[in-house]
Amino acid sequence: MMMRQHTLDPATISEIVEMALSDKVSFDEIRAQHGLAPDQVQALMRRNLKPGSYRAWRRRVRQFSDRRERYK
Repeated sequence: MMMRQHTLDPATISEIVEMALSDKVSFDEIRAQHGLAPDQVQALMRRNLKPGSYRAWRRRVRQFSDRRERYK
C-alpha cells in the first residue's frame, strides 16, 4: 500500500496526530476520515513524535487494547 504522507499538509498531519493521541478515537475512525491504515498511522506517528513520546503512545495503545476487545 502506498503511503500518502507526501499529500498530507501540516495541518492534516497535526489533526491525525491529535486523533491518534486521543483515547476516544479509533484507528477505524482515522481510516474513515483520512484513509490511513493503522500501520500508516503508526509510521506517521513515529515520524512526527519524539522517540520517547512514540514509545509511550504505542505502550498506551497496547495496554488499552489488552483491556478492551475493540480499541484503536
